[in-house]
Amino acid sequence: MIAIDASALACFLLKEEGWREVGEALKDGALSPDLVLKEVSNAILKRFRRGEMSKEEVDAALKALKALMGRALKVEGEGEYVEEAIKVAMERGITVYDAIYIVFSKGRNLKLITADGSQARAASEEGVDVRLVEARR
Repeated sequence: MIAIDASALACFLLKEEGWREVGEALKDGALSPDLVLKEVSNAILKRFRRGEMSKEEVDAALKALKALMGRALKVEGEGEYVEEAIKVAMERGITVYDAIYIVFSKGRNLKLITADGSQARAASEEGVDVRLVEARR
């Protein structure tokens, strides 16, 4: 089992470069704070607003996200990680959102898969085993 952040999950759902690598990692199951649902949904919405996705493609992506839930992807509340995440964010110069995934991974002793280079560096600096997926943004 791995921890997955929104950048990696969005990469998979939106079939960005590197999506197959994320798909392989998902085969062993993934755990994430429920923040991932909001962030991935927002990434899909951004694509729609930029004219890169049709309403039908948005619906298909959200359906795929829902299908992952409870199967390959399990989510937990992020509330207990916020206080520590703020400290990590301040120390590492990253967003609280990114820090939540780092603190979550560290607390659960899971490897973190991400497509975010700055988050990967911060995770490594925090002692988290991290796998960076090279995705085109």
